[in-house]
This record gives sequence, structure tokens and C-alpha cells, in this order.
Amino acid sequence: MDVDTRLAEDWVRAIAAAVEQEHEHLTELDSAIGDGDHGSNLRRGFTAVLAVLDSADGPSGPDAPAPDGGPGALLTRTGTTLISKVGGASGPLYGKAFRAIGAALPPPGQPPADAAGLGEALAAGLRAVRDLGRAAPGDKTLVDAWTPALDAYREAVAAGAGLPEAAAAAAGGAERGALDTVPLQARKGRASYLGPRSVGHQDPGARSTALLFQALAETTAARAAEE
Repeated sequence: MDVDTRLAEDWVRAIAAAVEQEHEHLTELDSAIGDGDHGSNLRRGFTAVLAVLDSADGPSGPDAPAPDGGPGALLTRTGTTLISKVGGASGPLYGKAFRAIGAALPPPGQPPADAAGLGEALAAGLRAVRDLGRAAPGDKTLVDAWTPALDAYREAVAAGAGLPEAAAAAAGGAERGALDTVPLQARKGRASYLGPRSVGHQDPGARSTALLFQALAETTAARAAEE
């Protein structure tokens, strides 16, 4: 299975659906150690992303250019929309991540990314997050979910797994990483101001990252079932 425009769009739409379903939980988590707006901000951002996808010049619109700009262009545009529409830290972080993922994917006219290629793009997304937020594993941020997700993904690919299996492994890694933020003391962001009081709460960014990777797993599994 390769990463084409339809797969990229399906992934983004799956993330948007997950955010819509879980935005109240994300806000609840953020209310404990942050500004209490993580869920609402992401909901607003992905609502804007869906509007772009559904517009006349979006990848599924009636006036979509032919050939399309490829999955990289779609994910780059997703990131740009998040940066422009989402407040707080989550907009720039996820926006930069999606822009980096999009930039790392081959442009139209070149062979599409396979499972290994998507892994490199996901690694570029993590680097963008770390460069912007200056966060490392253990700081109680979304990096604590993205890092084990990427590690699990790469391990699966190295063992010969295809994209659906690698994505499922990444989803499991992200879920474990998100849960592992509960006993951590925050060292970055608004939560760091709480010091020891941040212990005992799951990081909302790590939880939304787990949603992102779960959406990738569901999207690739659905595509595999079609093929």
C-alpha cells in the first residue's frame, strides 16, 4: 500500500472525526493542567480543514486541479490551515508537523511513499514539533506519544510489516505513550507552571496525538480491506 492523495485525505478526515468526538475529553484534560482550550482549539482547526477539503478547489471538489498536488500538498495545506485557525500552542505544533510530513512526501511525478517512506515523513513531523517546542521525551508533551509511536512504526516496518500493520503498531505506541504521561511532571508549556501539581494528569497533547495515530491505523486498515 502506497500513500496517495485519497489515503492522506481519508486520514485527515478521520482525525477530524476523532477530534469532534473527543474534543470535550481533550478540553477536560487541558482544564486540569493547561488553559482548558485544547479540545475546542483542535475542533475549530479541523473544522476549518474540512471546509478546505470540501471547497471547490479542495482535493475532492468539482474544480480540483488535475493531476492533483499529491498527498504531500494536501497535508501541507492541512498544516497551513491549522496554523492560521488554531490558537494556543496546538495550532503551530500540529500545523508545523503536518507541513513537515507533507514536505517529506514525494511530489507528483515521483514514486509514491510506501510504508518506509511514510515513516520518514512522520519522523520529519516529530522533528518539526521538537524544534518548535524544544520538548524532549519525558517533558509531558505530545512528544511523549509521538516518539513511541514512531519507534513502534519503524520497528514494524523493519520486521517486514506493511503500512496497515505499521500504523496499528504506531497507534499502540502512541496510546501507551499518552498514558505514560500521567505520572510525569510537566517541564514545558503552561502545565510546567504547576510543578508537582501536574503529576497525575494525562497530557492533552499526548492524548490528541494518540487520536492522530489511531486515525492513521483505522484509515490504512479500511483501505487494506478494500484491496
